[in-house]
Amino acid sequence: MTELRTTPVNSGELFSARVRQHGAERPLHRLHLLEAGCGWAHPLDLGGLDVHVTGVDLDLPALRDRTRARTDLDAWHLGDLRDVPMPPRAYDVVHAPYLIERLRNAELVLDRIVASLRPGGLLLVRMRDRDTAFGFLDRKVPGALRRSAVRTAVRAAALRVPRPRGASDGPPGGPPGGPPGQGVPLPPPAPTAYNRVASRAGMQWYCVMRGLVIAEEYTSRDCMTALGAGTGLLPAACRGVAAASRGRLPATHSEVTLVVRKPQNRYARVI
Repeated sequence: MTELRTTPVNSGELFSARVRQHGAERPLHRLHLLEAGCGWAHPLDLGGLDVHVTGVDLDLPALRDRTRARTDLDAWHLGDLRDVPMPPRAYDVVHAPYLIERLRNAELVLDRIVASLRPGGLLLVRMRDRDTAFGFLDRKVPGALRRSAVRTAVRAAALRVPRPRGASDGPPGGPPGGPPGQGVPLPPPAPTAYNRVASRAGMQWYCVMRGLVIAEEYTSRDCMTALGAGTGLLPAACRGVAAASRGRLPATHSEVTLVVRKPQNRYARVI
């Protein structure tokens, strides 16, 4: 597996750069990109890349409004992610930010996403890691208190000066990364299921079992920092959980960012 690193840039910049690089390697080919979880996603900065963007997410009122307001989407489908249209080998890139931890049938949806990728395609994943102190608290803290903390973080983030599209990820459910969707009410904090695959170890296991290659892997503390802004209570609580678990649930990060590649040859094995 890849060496675990601390993210040197935010994932919006990292993912945008990887998509542009992927497009540069195919100069005569129009890229097809799937935004999996488009109601929460921050649009990528793709410059002048020739790309067709399709969005998919659950059919919920708040997600529907945000999806309709995203002017970067060429097409979109809302519904159960287990059966919304995802044609086999239809996409060159799938962008899935803060999606996997929301899925109750995570492996089934991931299998559909991977099947929709063309050989050599990229799966760009960012998720809250369930096997961390932050993930433990996110699962155990009462829903009302959790929603209040997220709303506080969102309001604090909204006071900051707007940045260019793709310049900041912010907390899940935070302000959008650019003009698409601006002025539309943010969805309520996303309920989390934290299936076993919603962790660094879980994604490593999944990729090995499906013959995928993790090309890059990073950790970050964005959720922990945003939700603990101004008080320091959340980082302190995370340190307490880490100590009580004797390091089994680390407080060093709250999310994992992965650049996953689908091999050109389905029979290829990672040694």
